[in-house]
Amino acid sequence: MFRARQLSSLLTNFPIKSICTAKSPIETISINLSKNLACSRFYSSQKDDDKVCDKDPPEPATPKGPIPKNVNIKDCKAVDVNSFYPSRPVDTKSKIPSIQDCPTPNIMSDIPGPQCGYEDEDNKNRKHNRKVLIFGLLFTALTLGGVYYVGLINKPSSDKIVKKKKKKEKFRSPASSADIPKKVPYLLIGGGTASFSAFRAIKSSEPTAKVLVVSEEAYYPYMRPPLSKEIWFNDDKDSVKKLIFKQWNGSERSLFYEPEDFYIECQDLMDAPNGGVAVARGWKITKLDVLEKKAYLEDGKEISYDKCLVATGAKTKKMAVFENSASSDEEIANRVKYYRDIKDFEQVVKLFDRSKSIAVIGGGFLGSELACALARKDKNAEKEIVQVFRESGNMGKVLPEYLSFWTTDKVTAEGVNVKTNVEVISVRSKDRQLVLTLNDKSTLTVDNVIIAVGVEPNTDLAGKSELEVDPELGGYLVNSELQARSSLYIAGDCSCFYDPLLGRRRIEHHDHAVVSGRLAGENMTGAAKPYNHQSMFWSDLGPDVGYEAIGIVDSSLPTVGVFAKATFKDNPQAAVTKTDECDRSKMEEVPKDCYKSLTEQQAAELREIRRAQSKPNEKEGEDFGKGIIFYLKDDIVVGIVLWNVFNRMSTARQVLKAQEKYENLNEVAKLFNIHED
Repeated sequence: MFRARQLSSLLTNFPIKSICTAKSPIETISINLSKNLACSRFYSSQKDDDKVCDKDPPEPATPKGPIPKNVNIKDCKAVDVNSFYPSRPVDTKSKIPSIQDCPTPNIMSDIPGPQCGYEDEDNKNRKHNRKVLIFGLLFTALTLGGVYYVGLINKPSSDKIVKKKKKKEKFRSPASSADIPKKVPYLLIGGGTASFSAFRAIKSSEPTAKVLVVSEEAYYPYMRPPLSKEIWFNDDKDSVKKLIFKQWNGSERSLFYEPEDFYIECQDLMDAPNGGVAVARGWKITKLDVLEKKAYLEDGKEISYDKCLVATGAKTKKMAVFENSASSDEEIANRVKYYRDIKDFEQVVKLFDRSKSIAVIGGGFLGSELACALARKDKNAEKEIVQVFRESGNMGKVLPEYLSFWTTDKVTAEGVNVKTNVEVISVRSKDRQLVLTLNDKSTLTVDNVIIAVGVEPNTDLAGKSELEVDPELGGYLVNSELQARSSLYIAGDCSCFYDPLLGRRRIEHHDHAVVSGRLAGENMTGAAKPYNHQSMFWSDLGPDVGYEAIGIVDSSLPTVGVFAKATFKDNPQAAVTKTDECDRSKMEEVPKDCYKSLTEQQAAELREIRRAQSKPNEKEGEDFGKGIIFYLKDDIVVGIVLWNVFNRMSTARQVLKAQEKYENLNEVAKLFNIHED
């Protein structure tokens, strides 16, 4: 066996010093292990179990007696006293004469242990860290709670008009593009008035024609003008929900051109023996391949066609001041509405009922008509209707200044608070309302805002389809036959056409959509007619004041106005009562000789007028009850407004076509019979 005292001697040569500092767990284990190892007894018999190690330094071991003669040291086996190194080689060649049991502890028993334990210091640190952590959590919780409380107190309450809901899936009929024909003879892109007029012309020329209309709207083709006029004067809520309005003469009429059963399903179109018209609602054409005569739906489906019409119309102009504010404030987004289509009308009807004040932004046709309609609908004068625009008077871009001022007085008399020469420069929400800051540093607080500042042509197809757009006027460029490319026609608000009389133009009015759509449909069936028609437009500020216009009507041009005293017959209500037709385009159907020269009698009258001496235009007072306003360019009449004068548009067209310089326009005004009782 290996002597225990040899191990003690070995450890004596490498003393372990105890330092009164906190040790790491590994160092502590090493020290305790050494301590225990020093105090261990190693023996070879059980009789030594009762022996206790003495802490006194042991004396070197010496043999107690002589070595027996019959003992061979080489036969002795060493005992491995270090169990931590079992593989350590044992010196079997030791010349130690004998092996004695260790009666006393070795020198390692005297090694002192650490005076300050690691566990105590560690427990102390743990308690301290725990206290710091708890304090930090409490402080953070109190801070967040305070911030939330302060924010809740200062946050303005919001009465959301439209609750935030999950985004609804887009309405589509048919629901799948698989039900839309892959090839059609006639494809019309857009579901407005121009498309309706076009497919009526196509069916008139070719009764068994099969026509597919692809429209982004969820509705069948309908007329837009009543949305800012007559429909607001219908007190029957059930009729309004069905989009039925009353004409000025009291008769009821649907907003839709045709009933739903007039159309056939898309999947049945190509199998219909007598043809028909199918409308794919809620679908959008994103690209045209003009060479291959293919159109592509938004889901990638191809539709081949023989002839195609693009009549995508126009889209509302956006106002940056409202768009920027609405993007960061949901309250503003919910209280600002743009106005153009049926969906907008339905939303405005709802907000009108629960609003006490509404601001209408825009002083043109739509803004002025809508402001008057809202004021008239508020029969008890319980609401404040405010109209805001930058011009000096209503319709200031169209009417001469004096007539614009007079119109503003009429709008004010309807109950509208008109604010001229101002525009909105900022908007913010406060206490469930909107605060509009104007450029004159004044503010306007209202419940809701309706924006009606005009439109811009929808030319989204231009880029991918390689179609040319007019850089100044906007709209797709077409020739006099409304053709953009071979087998591709464009009509309505999005077309920029060449007018032989007045140059290149783009018109955003109902009558132009009717006339251009009809001409495009006729040309798609082979008519090859040029666009020589002078379209008209009209505006009604309620049932008492209205006008019709033709040509270039721009307030920046020189004007000459001839007025007469109005009678009870000189207003929109009387005109509709006489014809039972609210659509002025149908009141003034184009006569067969419209594109020909003037009649002999009219030509003689015009020659007599030119020879007559010029007389000053005598004013008949400031009551502009009815009259004719001529717009001049190089002393030639290029535009005419018939103010409360109706059923005279054919005469106005002939005056424009003459392209003559008149010395006395008072005499020309007599052609319109404005002085008749």
